[in-house]
Amino acid sequence: MFVDSHCHLDRLDKTPEELALVLKFARNRGVEHFLCVSVSVKDFPAMLDSVKEFDDVSVSCGVHPLHQEDACSYEELLHMADSEEVIAIGETGLDYFYSAETKTVQINSFVDHIKVANKLNKPLIIHTRDAREDTIELLKEHKALATKGVLHCFTESWEMAKAAIEIGMYISISGIVTFKTATELQEVVKKIPLDKLLIETDSPWLAPVPYRGQPNQPGFVREVGEFIAELKGISVEELAQITTANFYTLFDVRKVN
Repeated sequence: MFVDSHCHLDRLDKTPEELALVLKFARNRGVEHFLCVSVSVKDFPAMLDSVKEFDDVSVSCGVHPLHQEDACSYEELLHMADSEEVIAIGETGLDYFYSAETKTVQINSFVDHIKVANKLNKPLIIHTRDAREDTIELLKEHKALATKGVLHCFTESWEMAKAAIEIGMYISISGIVTFKTATELQEVVKKIPLDKLLIETDSPWLAPVPYRGQPNQPGFVREVGEFIAELKGISVEELAQITTANFYTLFDVRKVN
């Protein structure tokens, strides 16, 4: 059985009935759990309300680095994230590719998220793009040794993946790995230790081959898993078992189930 370790169910633009069908489709394809990831504290209550009826959906709370117009204070983030429903802090991190001009604001927000994760002992969900050195250095400088996390939708170098793993992070791979142009990422994935690997869709974006160009959905995490299993020379069943076990090691879903 698979887990979609990172999706944005509230961003699928579905009615409640349609969302139920999307999740049913995924379950029928062997997906047993879903982590619905927050990108805005302002929108968190609505996100939570949209998935509250599904026992196999967990949630995070945080502000995406490209959503700094929805930035919140440390105190507000701590208040919202200090809830049984919330199993992770984020999506947070740094993105200098799309928004280098907000670097200072992003860094301040990222540090607040790290501090909240430390305070609540909940894992971090980290977005990083073109910010390799700052991402790793801020994690080293501010994170408590016991605080774990994941670099999601990873597309950076093996050197960065290795540095993140050395400080207790997991690496999550999305459908990008299936793209013909993703040869460098494919080589990185071959090197990632299986016990530090997660898989995700990041839906509704980044649908894997053969669905590229279509809206993504959690059921397509199977294609991500199948592709990575072939890259690593193991069975799909083994890849699913290992990445699912890794998810439950990193995230305490008992808080919602």
